[in-house]
Amino acid sequence: MMFKNNHLTGMQTFILIWLGQLVSLLGTAMTRFALLIWAYQQTGEATTLALLGFFSFIPYILISPFAGVVVDRVNRRWIMILTDLGAGLMTVAMLSLYLTGHLEIWHLYLAQALTGAFEAFQLPAYAAATTLLVPKAYYTRANGLRSLADSVSQVLAPFVAGFLLLLIDIHGIMWIDVVTFLIAVVTLLLVRIPNPPAEPVEQYQKETTWQRLSFGFNYIFRRQGLLALLLIFVGMNFFATLTYFSILPALILARTGNNELALAIVQSALGIGGVAGGLMVSFWGGPKRRIHAILAGAALSFLLGDFLFAIGRSLPVWVTAAFLAAFFIPFITSANGAIWQSKVAPHVQGRVFSVKGMFQQSSMPLGYLLAGPLADHLFEPAMAPGGNLAGAFGWLVGTGPGAGMALMFILTSILGMAMGLSGYLFRAVRQVEDDLPDHDLIVLSQPILGDAASS
Repeated sequence: MMFKNNHLTGMQTFILIWLGQLVSLLGTAMTRFALLIWAYQQTGEATTLALLGFFSFIPYILISPFAGVVVDRVNRRWIMILTDLGAGLMTVAMLSLYLTGHLEIWHLYLAQALTGAFEAFQLPAYAAATTLLVPKAYYTRANGLRSLADSVSQVLAPFVAGFLLLLIDIHGIMWIDVVTFLIAVVTLLLVRIPNPPAEPVEQYQKETTWQRLSFGFNYIFRRQGLLALLLIFVGMNFFATLTYFSILPALILARTGNNELALAIVQSALGIGGVAGGLMVSFWGGPKRRIHAILAGAALSFLLGDFLFAIGRSLPVWVTAAFLAAFFIPFITSANGAIWQSKVAPHVQGRVFSVKGMFQQSSMPLGYLLAGPLADHLFEPAMAPGGNLAGAFGWLVGTGPGAGMALMFILTSILGMAMGLSGYLFRAVRQVEDDLPDHDLIVLSQPILGDAASS
């Protein structure tokens, strides 16, 4: 049975979808935590963990322009249903390999690549669907809830997965993951998502395949404020990936003698910080000037998070760093999402958001690719007792296992903070909310490929 549109408001529909995605995220996070521990136990190298992230982003980047065209032409609810089903089937395949004793590291890389491919379709579809369901005044709050779902999964998954590993092993956790995917699919089957105003058929038929694929690029490049904001995110994501996203688990494990509980506590602290920030954004809505939430929030996250991860040599310091680093992320992502949802017309958001996501994450594979080798072959040896850099920086981050990765966190804390604050130097970024009109203030009959920033 499906709910009729007049039985559920748009916000209620969004909440129902959000709840299904929250449950699915929790199952996925539990599986990822269990497999992350398994992968590190197999090799003992930071490179292994970093490559897991690398392989998830390459397909996302390559497929995104094609995915955007599909999102704007196909029912967005069905896109989300099919991608959830695909992710569930992938988990079943991994489960079968594990149960038969054939699971290898390269299987995890392949699974991450498929995950990236599914997300290339699902993420812009979810964002564009949110625009259609939620009133404009609540864009930031809705994005705060989406960020909150990510954070809740971070809080619960490590502890729940760590406990269940003792009871039902990895295969039991993956079975739970499969069930959570099905719950997400059921919630999507129960609702309807309104379609955006249709692009004229005649105009679509006149467009070449290349014009359809390049539409998102043209749209962004003709809007200086959106382009500049996007480039700042490219830089911030690179520095975050170089340490925070890639080698943080290896740093904690190296400095605690492979203490899985310590890692679980730190990852849960990340989640708690994200939950606290997400709740605040969801109820408050964030600063009236959203650009401050992005630029100042990023600077504080890098400064307070990465720097404390670097100098910390005990669990309480790492927990504090994790909380502070994650607390500001919902402010950053929610404000950024709300700006784009406000400025981009709903009927082209699939193509624009896909290209946005592609560029925003384009630097992350490079970060993942560099992080492991830099840690394992350059910084860790250099910060070993008697290493080339031990004398200069040992007083700050110590020496021995994990010290080299800690020094990498020092560098990214400085560079990431500078990247965030650099946005204040450019008017196009500072005034992006004023210089670009909201999409509901633009007459839809104007050509969508117009050259003016106001078109």
